[in-house]
Amino acid sequence: MEKIEVKKKTKYIWEIPKQGGMKVPCVIFGTDSMVKKMQEDGTLQQGKNMAHLPGIHKKACIMPDGHRGYGFPIGGVAALDFEKGGISPGGIGYDINCGVRLLRTNLNKDDVKEKINELLEKLFEACPPGVGSSNIRVDNEQLKLILNNGAKWAVDNGYGNKDDLVHCEENGCMKQADANTVSEQAMKRGKKQVATLGSGNHFLELQYVDQIYDKEAAKAFGITKKGQVTIMIHCGSRGLGHQVCSDYLRKMEKAYPDIIKSLPDRELIYAPAGSELAEQYLKAMAAAANYAWCNRHILGHQTRKAILETFKDAEVKTIYDVAHNICKIENHIIDNKKTKVYMHRKGATRAFGPDSKDIPKDYQGIGQPILIPGSMGTASYLLKGTNESEELSFSSTAHGAGRVMSRHAALKEFRGEAIAKEMHAKGIEVKGSSWKGIAEEASGAYKDIDEVIEISDKTGIGKKVARLIPIGVIKG
Repeated sequence: MEKIEVKKKTKYIWEIPKQGGMKVPCVIFGTDSMVKKMQEDGTLQQGKNMAHLPGIHKKACIMPDGHRGYGFPIGGVAALDFEKGGISPGGIGYDINCGVRLLRTNLNKDDVKEKINELLEKLFEACPPGVGSSNIRVDNEQLKLILNNGAKWAVDNGYGNKDDLVHCEENGCMKQADANTVSEQAMKRGKKQVATLGSGNHFLELQYVDQIYDKEAAKAFGITKKGQVTIMIHCGSRGLGHQVCSDYLRKMEKAYPDIIKSLPDRELIYAPAGSELAEQYLKAMAAAANYAWCNRHILGHQTRKAILETFKDAEVKTIYDVAHNICKIENHIIDNKKTKVYMHRKGATRAFGPDSKDIPKDYQGIGQPILIPGSMGTASYLLKGTNESEELSFSSTAHGAGRVMSRHAALKEFRGEAIAKEMHAKGIEVKGSSWKGIAEEASGAYKDIDEVIEISDKTGIGKKVARLIPIGVIKG
């Protein structure tokens, strides 16, 4: 593997200088050891490759949780010009709008711990994990409405409420969506998976507030004290989103063989801006994103229902819902000029600052809530967006801990039963659909989430608000 030239700019910011076919430099956020690991696993090579894309503005970025992916690295961020660039499925990923929803309650951890196993049983039933089918049945016409309307469909059909919608990125719906651009195969895969957690690194987690770093921001987000219970839901567009990505990769590879030849990696294939295929893929990707928002919205409703059945005086409200595998049409200030771009974030979270009009009114003046889950059994974090991140990273930050070990390697290293016992000893109960799934997601297979968050905080691409510790975990 080629050793990539990388220069240290500050304690936590590095750069691959513009060279060869690179149109811009590649900026990396990380520690010395993180960058070394990125060198070894090919992440830096993928970052360098990203910088070859036409119409790319200013810089390619790799977040501190970055690791090797398909086309773009996981943790890859790139702004491609709306007229001279294009849209790349490899810059979004197979699990379109994999993302996180965070709910807050008025419950205390001690109250919940007393009933933790009862509550986990209810949640396991209400929010099916693994590859199983949904509790909710929809026909093709309803599924098309979900694809076109996202989380609004859920509210219209009795799941969740309008306050949940307000506190959701894009209000839970990308308006570009068109169900007619989604294949029958994708529809078939998605039909039985509405309101399911799925497998892999997806989870539902009961947590409590361990530390508050920014009291003003925490209060604005509804976090008022240590010990307060929150619920984090992490999942995406299931088989439907995966199929949309596969379908359009094949279409682009067939339509643009000359573009493939011009790229350092065929996995970076894109549809040029203004092309019919770019328009179709954007509509299909948006439809898959809407499916994911509807998915998390219903899971949030089911979670609220299970908690209210267990604690009759409970209050459960949505703090926010964020996507971290998506492309949006956004305007960014580039060289002192407002510029329209296809904003690719793959394994990266939007981090708009307090001046943004695209976040809920009650958060303007504070900054967008950023939700960054840790690995199973470790802390997760609530952060806030900054105005500075616009210049640093196109208003983007990390999306999680980031893997350092493949699932195959994790299965050789860990046993699900042993992991569950270790977590129980720490006061964390875990319920999964398989021991294999628990082993694959062992915390030892991931980076140190505290280190990832420290880099985000110190560089200013997302500032710490609160630290959340798990007490109960449901894994796919």
